[in-house]
Amino acid sequence: MFKKTLFFALTLFCQVAVFSQANSETKIWTLQECVDYALKNNISVKQSELEKQSRTQDIVNAKGNFLPNVNASASQSFNFGSSIDATGSRVAADFRSNNYSLNASVVLFDGFANINTLNQSKINLEVQNANVEKMKNDISLNVVNAYLQILFAKEQINIAQLQVDISQNEVDRVSKMVDAGITPKGDLLNIKSTLATDEQNLIQAQNTLDISSLRLAQLLQLQEATILVENVALENPNASVINNSSTDIYSKASTTFPEIKAAELSIKSADKSIRISRANYYPSLTLNYGLSTVYQHRQGFVDFYPYSDQLDNNLGHFIGLTLNIPLFNRFQYSTAVAKSRISMEQAQYSLESEKIKLRESIQIAYTDAKTASKTYDAALKAEEANQEAFRYAQERFEVGSFNSFDFNQAKNRLFTAQSQQIRAKYDYSFKLKVLEFYYGIPLVIK
Repeated sequence: MFKKTLFFALTLFCQVAVFSQANSETKIWTLQECVDYALKNNISVKQSELEKQSRTQDIVNAKGNFLPNVNASASQSFNFGSSIDATGSRVAADFRSNNYSLNASVVLFDGFANINTLNQSKINLEVQNANVEKMKNDISLNVVNAYLQILFAKEQINIAQLQVDISQNEVDRVSKMVDAGITPKGDLLNIKSTLATDEQNLIQAQNTLDISSLRLAQLLQLQEATILVENVALENPNASVINNSSTDIYSKASTTFPEIKAAELSIKSADKSIRISRANYYPSLTLNYGLSTVYQHRQGFVDFYPYSDQLDNNLGHFIGLTLNIPLFNRFQYSTAVAKSRISMEQAQYSLESEKIKLRESIQIAYTDAKTASKTYDAALKAEEANQEAFRYAQERFEVGSFNSFDFNQAKNRLFTAQSQQIRAKYDYSFKLKVLEFYYGIPLVIK
């Protein structure tokens, strides 16, 4: 029995030691680390980066259109048959032929299609770069919001724990008074009921933290189901960005936001498409050069015996110009130009739509921030008032002037006010971060 007990104790000790070591080595994530990790490992970002590589290859392909097109070929053939010679006799005439050729062509003029194609490829790469930046901005905002939710949950746990501690102290105090016959047992039962409720609130706050940690871990696409973040003391929000009007914020954002830049570049790309389509109406001029050689190995037979063996070597060169003048193309070229112009108008409307969405988003964010500012100020005042009310109720309850019901009411009002103040603070902080983001201020918790 002693050996079993000793074995169990050692096993438990080792497990605790391993668990403690694992906990001591658990990574504590800062906000910057979370953002950087998300931008580096997010699958959507990786896919967009691959699309950038594809656009880069389009540029390489467009540059290649300016280079000559060179091809080589080789073939071998065998011919079997007979012919009549000078004496009137039929003789066999078999030969083997080897053909080698080298052809090269270069476009001298194509209506500037190659130049416009190259320029369009470069513009499309810039469009993709802007799209990637927009995606990174969205991910960064989501990470900041998820990070703030964890910090909010932690503060909520602190408040809930404080309520538990207060109730536990009151249970201990009232228990002694009940034992001394000073206070009726009903007061103790009420305080214990309040303690149970506070403990339940603490469990709910812990669950909120776990869910918030899970969401951030999923956003970072971690294999672990949770994440530990750095404890950041969020001070009173810096509201200096609200001193700017929503119009001022929009004016600055419209010159820097990647979605606006992408829409503007798309118009330029559409203009290049029109120019490329128009190039089909121009004559095209191509320079061609070729080199070919033919080796023929001839052999004749008389009564199935060879009587001659001859090797012919033919070598030829050619150079020429090809002029292609479009006359009628079944409306294909005119249709291509018309569709390119339609795409241009669509791109222009897309730009206007992006500007409208950005302006409306900033106006909403600005209004939300102003409202959150007022809500936060009111929550601070409510917390301060309820803190004083609770302090007064606690003093009166300890001397027996307040019953347990009134004391619990004051305590619950304080808990609600503290929770609302914290929620208002974090909500206000995130809305300010959104405004700062539009204004070009980095997403950093200060």
